[in-house]
Amino acid sequence: MSTVDELDTAIIRHLQTHARQTNRELARAVGIAPSTCLERVRALRERGVITGYHAEINLSALNRGVQALLHVQVRPLSRTVIDGFKKYAMSLPEVVAVFVVAGGDDFLVQVAVPSVDSLHAFLMDKFSGRREIVGFRSSVIYRHARKQVIEPLDL
Repeated sequence: MSTVDELDTAIIRHLQTHARQTNRELARAVGIAPSTCLERVRALRERGVITGYHAEINLSALNRGVQALLHVQVRPLSRTVIDGFKKYAMSLPEVVAVFVVAGGDDFLVQVAVPSVDSLHAFLMDKFSGRREIVGFRSSVIYRHARKQVIEPLDL
């Protein structure tokens, strides 16, 4: 993937804070012509820098007030087992994200559920009986912060 210049960075910054702005508003914000802005955004999408647009959702409004990170170990460690577990976890409605990681755990699974009791039921019903899972533990998330704007790093 090619690097982004200062203008691309400004466009990306503005889109991350307000993706629903019009092309004209975005062009005005970064100080370029709308046609130039449209070409730049299109090129950023084609290069894979911009991968999509989404709505930020309040999980509590969806009856998912309790979030947790599940640290999961699977065996045997093989591509088939890893891909199979990842597919299984992503199919569960409680799962928000799945991370394949290195270290003592093989996966971090982010879940959002209505209550601590439902988290316990999720672990017992959906994880404890899985043959490939040899261990798991959970960390309840008290607060969650996410950077709204991700800037490129200098190499």
